[in-house]
Amino acid sequence: MGRVVDPVDSKANVEHPQTDDQEAQKELDAGALFVLKSKGSWWHCGYHLTTSVVAPPLLSLPFAFAFLGWAAGISCLVVGAVVTFYNYNLMSLVLERNAQNGRRLLRFRDMATHILGRRWGKYYVGPIQLLICYGAVIGNTLLGGQCLKTIYMLSNPNGDMRLYEFVGMLGLVTLVLAQIPSFHSLRHVNLVSLLLSLSYSACATAGSIYIGVSSKGPNKDYSVSGDKETRIFGIFNAVAIIATTYGNGIIPEIQATLAPPVKGKMLKGLCICYAVATATFFSVAISGYWAFGNKSKAIILSNFTATTHDNNNYFLVPKAFVLITNLFAILQLSTVAVVYMQPINELLERRFGDPKSEEFSTRNVIPRVLSRSLSVA
Repeated sequence: MGRVVDPVDSKANVEHPQTDDQEAQKELDAGALFVLKSKGSWWHCGYHLTTSVVAPPLLSLPFAFAFLGWAAGISCLVVGAVVTFYNYNLMSLVLERNAQNGRRLLRFRDMATHILGRRWGKYYVGPIQLLICYGAVIGNTLLGGQCLKTIYMLSNPNGDMRLYEFVGMLGLVTLVLAQIPSFHSLRHVNLVSLLLSLSYSACATAGSIYIGVSSKGPNKDYSVSGDKETRIFGIFNAVAIIATTYGNGIIPEIQATLAPPVKGKMLKGLCICYAVATATFFSVAISGYWAFGNKSKAIILSNFTATTHDNNNYFLVPKAFVLITNLFAILQLSTVAVVYMQPINELLERRFGDPKSEEFSTRNVIPRVLSRSLSVA
């Protein structure tokens, strides 16, 4: 025999589908309570998203075009934008739906646990995300060190400082910024990061156009060079560059910074992010490839200098212009590294912090400083 369900009980179940989950989420751990504070607006969300997506690796897009040509290059750039925007928006809608049902998922591994199960979330998705984020921190620090060395060599061609010294300098900057207690506290830093990304992208675009219309640049050749094997590997390399340029592995953590209710806010933040990404990615890629063709180098700023027959370097644009562009890129790389440290900081805070003590109590400040310093070191 079937069981008759009381309409009142049925309605209550619809309106409060996961009462147990609501009770479980009332007591947040230190990581969620201190690092993933839910106080931000959709503007702040846009700053975080832009910093995590629009970064100096976009200066490699003309190099990717050199392996693809005009049609395939622009097509991949457009497809990458459409697919990733749809994917990130779809993920945010899933997170919004869970928040409306009383189960707000604050971390990528929380989302994986909810969908795939506890073991998948804890032992597979979580570690992969942390490895990707830690790799991004290391990569941005190394790239920043290389840019800083470039400035040094341009200013002092006979200097004898080594790359590791500049990497150490960037590491110190990252160490200081890593002590910012919460993701939400980075909102002003990430606004500056957004402006810096627009600045060095505008410089790269302007420099490419300047060289392209002058007689200083190389002869423009847009053919894909190399034998069959080289072209095939080049295509894979180019697609990987474009795909990773759009990549973002911290969508749930960024959405966790939004103050409730979260409905519709993430979409607005994504619109800010992709407005900046579209403006910077396409302008740098098209202008750089137009100016240098298949001679585009791994970082387009490297094309702003040339070598004479006797191996002497000279500038195709004013020297100060190259220095300023590199400086903008260096400053933003530090902020990108700190953004990708947030899942690591959250995990450390969860492990060593005490949610029952004040955020800036001695009990929490000392473990926070020590653990974050060790993770950067």
